[in-house]
Amino acid sequence: MSEPDATDQRVDAGQPITRGRLILRRFLRQKSGLAALVVLVLIFLLAYLGPYLTHWKFDDFDQSTILTGPDSNHFLGVDEVGRDVYARTLKGLQKSLVIGLVAAVVTTSIAAIAGSLAGYFGKYIDVAVVWVIDLLLVLPGFLILAILSPALSGKTWLWLVVLLSLFGWMVTGRVVRGMAMSLRERDYVHAAKFMGVPSLTIIRRHLLPNMASLLIVDVTINVGGTILAETGLSFFGFGVQPPDVSLGTVLSDAQPLATTYPHVFMFGAGLLVLTVLCVSVIGDALRDAIDPSSGSSRL
Repeated sequence: MSEPDATDQRVDAGQPITRGRLILRRFLRQKSGLAALVVLVLIFLLAYLGPYLTHWKFDDFDQSTILTGPDSNHFLGVDEVGRDVYARTLKGLQKSLVIGLVAAVVTTSIAAIAGSLAGYFGKYIDVAVVWVIDLLLVLPGFLILAILSPALSGKTWLWLVVLLSLFGWMVTGRVVRGMAMSLRERDYVHAAKFMGVPSLTIIRRHLLPNMASLLIVDVTINVGGTILAETGLSFFGFGVQPPDVSLGTVLSDAQPLATTYPHVFMFGAGLLVLTVLCVSVIGDALRDAIDPSSGSSRL
């Protein structure tokens, strides 16, 4: 990570700027990242407050208005079996957002724990972790999820979070391992060892905080990737299972009507693209705010 430049060392009221405030100020200077954050917050509000704007539920049927377009009764029209597109899409968006957030946090947590243990302890632990990483990298995750899907059908969606996390942490785990191997040679780590501080405490107090910047950015980026992965799996019938819905199942049901009745398909597709784009832009902005040398960010 680059050294702070002259402007990064300014003081407020005679006190040095803390690292957290410095990162926040850099982030707020990036209009694209700030705009993406505002849009993402609006998407979350739409997902969880939007359903209260209509009396239709995601599993209600209105057989008298099948495939009709948007009107005052159905904001975005009705699909081929009489379900309200607006209510159904927002219900699917809720599930995709939850899965994306939870799986992203779990994925980064696994990478942080496994990578730091391997990098700090080395020897047999390092060999075991690297072996697991190499094994999971060559396994076809999508195929395994597809094979397990029938056996897990009807069970809680949390199994999908577990499987997505299991096949998503390896690259970050390698990076964390390398950083841990470097940090364990620092003087303050050697001093802590000399004072008899337990190894797990050293990892928690000294290694992980010094990798916080990487982990924060990784969580942000993983949200978008996990949402896309879950949507793809659910689209092909391997993810969230009916009667539950996610953006993937909504788009899968609407796909045959995408060209003839676009109102059934476009709202869900647009929300998916916009959500992933916002998360990606926020991740880039955070990376530049944390490490100015990675982009054009300047205070």
